[in-house]
Parts: sequence; structure tokens; C-alpha cells
Amino acid sequence: MQVHQYKSNGLNIVLDVPSSSVHIADDLFYDAVGLMAEGKSGDEIRKVLKERYEGSAEYAPGDIDEVLAEAEELKSQGTLFSPEPYRPAIEDFVKRPTVVKALCLHIAHDCNLACRYCFAEEGEYHGRRALMSLETGKKALDFLVKNSGLRRNLEVDFFGGEPLMNWNVVKELVAYGHSLEEKTKDSAAPKHFRFTLTTNGVLLNDEIMEFCNREMHNVVLSIDGRKEVHDRMRPFQKGAGSYDLILPKILRFAKMREELGLSYYVRGTYTHWNLDFSEDVLHLADLGFTQISVEPVVAPPEEDYAIRPEDVPYLCEQYDILAREMIRRKKEGRGFNFFHFMIDLTGGPCVYKRLSGCGSGTEYLAVTPWGDFYPCHQFVGNEDFLIGNTESGITRKDIVTEFKKVNVYSKEECRDCFARFYCSGGCAANSFHFTGGINDVYEIGCRLQRKRVECSIMLKAAEAEMEQ
Repeated sequence: MQVHQYKSNGLNIVLDVPSSSVHIADDLFYDAVGLMAEGKSGDEIRKVLKERYEGSAEYAPGDIDEVLAEAEELKSQGTLFSPEPYRPAIEDFVKRPTVVKALCLHIAHDCNLACRYCFAEEGEYHGRRALMSLETGKKALDFLVKNSGLRRNLEVDFFGGEPLMNWNVVKELVAYGHSLEEKTKDSAAPKHFRFTLTTNGVLLNDEIMEFCNREMHNVVLSIDGRKEVHDRMRPFQKGAGSYDLILPKILRFAKMREELGLSYYVRGTYTHWNLDFSEDVLHLADLGFTQISVEPVVAPPEEDYAIRPEDVPYLCEQYDILAREMIRRKKEGRGFNFFHFMIDLTGGPCVYKRLSGCGSGTEYLAVTPWGDFYPCHQFVGNEDFLIGNTESGITRKDIVTEFKKVNVYSKEECRDCFARFYCSGGCAANSFHFTGGINDVYEIGCRLQRKRVECSIMLKAAEAEMEQ
């Protein structure tokens, strides 16, 4: 698919997929592009449009020729019906050399909550509870530096379970990272660590917040939205809800980081039990959070909270409702960012990310408390995807090679999808869990992603109109 057309919030939107050019069209131009996409000739298009618009108050003689001339001019500029930019070089892309640039350190395979949808089984990841030792963490950072090539910025996410249950090791690893920065500063490839912490907020205190504000490039704070929604899915292990305990802490933390100009976002999960998730997003915005991510649960269909195919149309309506409300709030001066609606139409991600997404299994690895490497946190515990460890490095290069082959052209469902350069083929872990292979797609996720891309583009178009 080279051109994608849709109507949203009173706008006729034409997306030229290869170039990512967006055109806001009147009805005549919109219909003309649709007929061009069907392969009709100029004379055929003129005939259809004349029959469709003759007699309309908005139609005047010469309008059709003007619209067709405009479309041809956009084609010549490479912003309409443009050629596919990446497909011819896909074999070279698959063979590209890669370096490791990011690690997800499972600093704690343990948790103080019992979230019902947790893929990590309260932090155990199909195995034993454990905390990462300082020695193992140091070896992981050494591996990252050694295998990062000439890349300067290295990403390290302290993850769990709940990483604050191993807080002293987090602090010591940050210090060790700084020592590696100092050690490499005069080398051909000096390194700079960007640390991120993902936490449920239960153990947050002043000391932790102050440390994170000095040392963490980003923090991710888990909350699902309204109290009844959050407490249903994110209780303590004895069943009590966690909302009332964590909310004051994470709200204070978020406001501190905003005042300091530091990055954060709150991350929630919606399920079959809160299909009206736009209310949860708006609840978080009303509380004062300005950086918000609320994502669909990915769960086996037998779970009562799993998203079902019949839920998707309603969920798509929720994204429309949310997008319209975001426009209204921005006009009123109380806008906020919603992670899944953040899209860059002028620059966008690099070619590699457009084609293959997060880089799991190649540029991004998860590290268990005992130092095993997996392609990402969602594969941890599946021995078929154990690709090495901190002692011996990468030992299963065949698995790395398989992940390098995953891209938007290797998946039949993605090759002609209009959203392919924005979702980058979707999540390999979701594909595996629902199809048994990493090179397929999770259909429900695809349908929701396409809707999010449409809403994202509409928001950008609406913002551009507001600025005129």
C-alpha cells in the first residue's frame, strides 16, 4: 500500500506511506487520489468526478483538472505515490553488522505486588526468585561496553520484578557505570550511560527520588488509571489495593522531574475489564501527569482480562475519543502527551528502527539476576531463547541471526500495511506468544496499532491547523 486515506475528526487525510508525507485534502482531491490509487486513467477520473460533483455548490468548471495537476505535481516532488525507499536494499539491511547498545537489567526477580496480568509471575519469570549481585551487574556493563562498537550512548534499564527491592546494587551499578565512562573517555569510543528505572512506586522515598533525579535519564512509574481499575489488577500479594499508597509518591516524583526538566512517564495497562481506558488516561491527566502511556494487555485468550477480537471496534472508538479530547485540552492550555500518539512526521526514527523496531535479540538484550542473556524481558525463562551469559558472551549466534532477519518485509502481513514504518513490524515477543514464531504478527495488536497511527497523524494535522 503506497497511499492510505481515511477521515478523522472532520479531516480528509491522505498519507503517502513511503515518504510519510501527509496531505489534508478537500473532498474533490481526496476522491481523486482514491481513484488514482485504483489505477484509473485521467479520463476515467474526470468522468467519475464530474458525475459525482457536477451540480455541487463546491464544484466549479476546471476544478477537476486543477486537482489532477496538483496530484501530479506532488508525485513529481516525491510526496504522493512515491517509490518504496527501503525494499530494494532489504538484503543488505538483514546482513548489516550490529552492536549491543542497550541492556534491560533484571536487577530483581522478585516483587512486592501481585499484578494479575504480570508476564513475569510476580517477578519470578518461570524460575526462582533472585536478586542480581553487584558482580553480575558489573559483568553485564563490561559486556555492554565491550560489544557496543563505536556507539557512545548506552542505555541501561533497571527492571524487575521490582528493582527497588535491590536498591543498593542499583546505586552501585550507576557508580560503576560512571567509572567506565571515565575509563573510556580518552578512547576512540568514549561511553556515556543513560540509566532508566522502571518501578511500581511502593518503595519510593526521598532518598531514592533525589538519587534518580541526579542519575536517571528516565523513570517509568506504573499506575493503571482510576483507583478501582488499578486496584483490581495491581494488588499487594495479600489482596489489598496499591493505588492509595503509590499515588502520592509517584505524583510527587513526576512533578519533581517536570520542575527539573527531566524525563518520566507513567505507564498503565488496560484490559477487558476497563475497555473505556480513555477514562483512565484522562484520570491520570487530571491528576497532573503530563507524560502518559496506557497500553493494551497482551494475554492468553483464556484469561478473563484478555483483550478479545470483539473488543477491538470499541477500543478504536476509545482512541478517537481520547484524540479529540487531547485536541480540546491543548486548545485550553492543559495538554498532555500520550505515548502511543507521539509520532514524528518530519524526521522520525532512523531507517533501522523503521524496519525492525526495538532491536531485541541484536542491539537490545535482557540480563537475568544470574547473568543469562535473552532477546528481551518477555523471552526470559524460555530456554529456547537463552543466547549467552555474562561469563561467555553471546553463544547462540544463530538466535541473533534469526532476530536480525525480522523486519517489515519479512512479515507477509506487514509488507503492504500503511503503518509498517511506524510500528516497525510489531513486537517479536507478542508474535511468538500468539503464533509460535517471531516473524509473524499479533492480529489484535496490529488492529489497535493501525488505529493509533491514524489518530497520531490526525493530531499532528489538527495541531498544524491550530498554529495557522
